[in-house]
Amino acid sequence: MPRLVGVDIPEHKKTLYSLTAIYGVGLKISEKVLDQAGVDKDKRARDLTQDEVGKINKVLENYINEGNLRRQVNENVQRLKRTRSYRGLRHIAGLPSRGQRTKTNSRTARGGGKRRTVGAMTKEMAAKLEAAKSKK
Repeated sequence: MPRLVGVDIPEHKKTLYSLTAIYGVGLKISEKVLDQAGVDKDKRARDLTQDEVGKINKVLENYINEGNLRRQVNENVQRLKRTRSYRGLRHIAGLPSRGQRTKTNSRTARGGGKRRTVGAMTKEMAAKLEAAKSKK
């Protein structure tokens, strides 16, 4: 399993898609990196030579990815929380911060949890439920 910038990339996938396992590397950046390194996009990750892995690593150093990117994103969120901006308050509350609706969606963020279907109950089931509640 090839290791790039501290991440084991999937070896059974083509290198183009395998590089997207690195945080901060999508298809476009993956394509650019492989072009700059001179590596075939259709080659499987397990077939990469040490020389090719080294070239890819060297090109990836020019991009912000993995730990540095995670740290940068976390610092940005912490700054929003510190300044008590609207987006920061939404982060603090654990609610969507990009304008999504919360009345019908984002149930898990609001604390509602998994959806439960409330269907029609027979009289016997209702009686059992009432008996169970009264025992508590």
